[in-house]
Amino acid sequence: MENAAEPRTETLRGGVVKRTTTLADGRELLYFDDPGTTLGPDRGIDARTLDPRGETATMRLDVLTGDWITVAANRQNRVMMPSADADPLAPQTPTNPSEVPSQYDVAVFENRSPAFGPALAAAHDGAPPAVDPPRGLDDLATLGLGRTRTSVGRCEVVCFSPEHTGSFGTQSVTRARTVIEAWADRTAALSALPGIEQVFPFENRGEAIGVTLPHPHGQIYAYPYVTPRTTRVLESIEQTGVDLFSRILDFEQGSERVVLRGEHWTAFVPFAARWPLEVHLMPHRHVADLAGTTDAERDELAPLYLRLLRGVDALYETPTPYIAAWHQAPVRRGRDGVRLHLQLTSPRRAADKLKFLAGSEAAMGAWAAEVTPEQGAARLRDAVESIPEATA
Repeated sequence: MENAAEPRTETLRGGVVKRTTTLADGRELLYFDDPGTTLGPDRGIDARTLDPRGETATMRLDVLTGDWITVAANRQNRVMMPSADADPLAPQTPTNPSEVPSQYDVAVFENRSPAFGPALAAAHDGAPPAVDPPRGLDDLATLGLGRTRTSVGRCEVVCFSPEHTGSFGTQSVTRARTVIEAWADRTAALSALPGIEQVFPFENRGEAIGVTLPHPHGQIYAYPYVTPRTTRVLESIEQTGVDLFSRILDFEQGSERVVLRGEHWTAFVPFAARWPLEVHLMPHRHVADLAGTTDAERDELAPLYLRLLRGVDALYETPTPYIAAWHQAPVRRGRDGVRLHLQLTSPRRAADKLKFLAGSEAAMGAWAAEVTPEQGAARLRDAVESIPEATA
């Protein structure tokens, strides 16, 4: 713990400093230091004795839908809601051999129990080559019984804070800006890995969503395919025109469903919202992913996103469970049509009620909404307006 590591150092935008090192089993660990951080440059060495990394999972094709299903048995025994003194995302202590050796502002590391990876389509920077990787998007689109491929890719954990509890919305503006910089950096890096077709940053918040760790954190998945939802979006763009997202934004900005608007971003409840609480956050110009955003867009996103999340929590007396999904364009398809946007959804339909997906919705994908989008927008807009603008 006391031995000084010498991570590779890079200064990013916004004054954020990235320090890259490895964990005891060779997984990559990256520290993203806040501008003006009180932390020193050195980082502790991970002195744990860890088992070698497991085999990469396998994907199986559902021939009826064309979806690829990852079978990752290594995820069955993940840690479930540990106490603060056993938090695997907290900085290591003599009594807690966690995943992060040093104190940190923001830390990102490869998941020990990934659904994708560590193998890639080709050997890269210590990652092994897959035995049977996908052979491009055409290969993955080919239907057939019994088809399998190695589940290449990468899954990363993004720790927003060293604190044991919280979420993105409980962070400071400075810390939120650091996380956004980390998302942008990782989007660019993961998009460049062999065989990666789409990169997805997200945050699961709350036990009702299935969260297994209370630590404030999110994840980033780097997929070997274009996800089913994005495939549907690409089909809609092909039918209606490459400017579809621009027209959606114009349509929503002219509606009563706008929740929050800045110079570069607008938050709105979509016209055909599925969930009792659903809000989208979209940049005003076309940008394919977080890596393509400007400094001004990132600087505004930090306080605006915090205000939106705090408004979500102001709806009820207790924190609201949600999934915050940052949809980005695929790496090699549709980048001139698919626009970066957040889709935040919650199953909470009242203070003491959740929406469960039963027969029609879960089995058939035929949704029925109990809350009109206009009602949902009005409630959320009132809640957001009660929240002071985040400045610190």
